[in-house]
Parts: sequence; C-alpha cells; structure tokens
Amino acid sequence: MVRHDRELRKGWQMRYRATFLAGFAAGFVLGTRAGRERYEQMKRLSQKVAQSPAVQQAGRVAGEKAAELGKAAGRRATERMPKITETAKTSATRVRGQLDRIPGVHTEHDEHVAVNGSRPAE
Repeated sequence: MVRHDRELRKGWQMRYRATFLAGFAAGFVLGTRAGRERYEQMKRLSQKVAQSPAVQQAGRVAGEKAAELGKAAGRRATERMPKITETAKTSATRVRGQLDRIPGVHTEHDEHVAVNGSRPAE
C-alpha cells in the first residue's frame, strides 16, 4: 500500500515536471519570437530617426562644438604650460632645500642632481 502511494506520487511529480517543461518551452518559443519582432521594430525606428535631417544636423552641430572646445582646451593648455613648468621647478627647489636640512643629505654641491630633482642610483 505504501509502495503503491509512492509510485502514484512519483507519477504525479513527473506529470507536473513534464507540464512545467512543456509550458516553459512554449513560452520560450513565443517570447523569443515576440522579442525578435520587437527588436526588429526598434531597429527600424532607430534607423529612421538616425536618417532624419534634424538628427543629422544636430549631430553635425555637436561635432563642430566638440572640435571647437577641443581646440580651446589645447590653446589653454599651451598657455598654462610655462606656469606649470615654473611651479614644478619651484617645488623641486623647495624640496631640495628641505632635503638639505636632513643630516647626511646635501644637494647644493651635488652635480649629479637631475633637472627634475631626482638622483641617479649609486
């Protein structure tokens, strides 16, 4: 009797599993097909928008503005480079002065100090 009940439950479990798998497969196929149709619809719409004269004009304007801003940034960087270089030299000199105060470290008469303040390995 107990064995018979177990076999019946296993049969029902298998039936539930088979029904679930069949439903899953049908949903997958239908969902894939619907998803593909939606993808194609969105693709057509995006191509239509991209080919719109207004969008193309906006793209040209944005590209021109980006080029203009890039040139301005380049000019500013070139103008500021001497100041940045001077600031770096001043900072290196200040650091060398601080190093001179440390016992055993002297940069005043050291001919091997590089322009950037570094020293070659001995």
